[in-house]
Amino acid sequence: MLKIRGSLKYAYARGQEQPKRNIALSITDFKKLRQYCLSHQDKEFNILVLLALETGARRGELLGLTKDDLFEYGINIRRSISPTDNDTQLKTKHSKRDISINKDVYTALQKLVETKSTYLFDWNGFNQSAQLQRLLKKLNIPKTTFHGLRDTHASFLFSKEISIDYISRRLGHNSILTTQNYYLELMPEKKHQQDADALQLLNDLS
Repeated sequence: MLKIRGSLKYAYARGQEQPKRNIALSITDFKKLRQYCLSHQDKEFNILVLLALETGARRGELLGLTKDDLFEYGINIRRSISPTDNDTQLKTKHSKRDISINKDVYTALQKLVETKSTYLFDWNGFNQSAQLQRLLKKLNIPKTTFHGLRDTHASFLFSKEISIDYISRRLGHNSILTTQNYYLELMPEKKHQQDADALQLLNDLS
């Protein structure tokens, strides 16, 4: 009887719409988190979060970075680290890419490189998700995931009208269609602005 009840509960839960975990931060929270990480570079994890926001790279790709993957104002994505196996291959052939970063982030990485022998970031038993939640709670920023930081990066570029072709290549997607399918949800501020713009255009007709 208990097994049947458990199965029914599982089936019911599967049928319900699950809350989205990979939520893109608002521009305000994006700025707050970025500024905090820039101002607290003494903690390696903050630099990891900063780089996630700056590049939109996947967590495994960031954990796979070595000293040799840093070049002046950019990083080379050449491998991905997984908590489930030892395979370091990238997700697709398009995932192999070079991503530009700004001077402040580059300087932070240069300092980190000086303390490392191979990989830039300690894998910490792949406990980054829990660390991220603690950081967001500390800053009073809504919960999200590392993939949510990737979404935040893409959404921010969209909000600034950066071309979808560039964003797709920066994220390492197979095609622009992939980018459109996953990242066309605009940040709240941009949506509100577009609502206002659309209404203004309609008002101008009268």
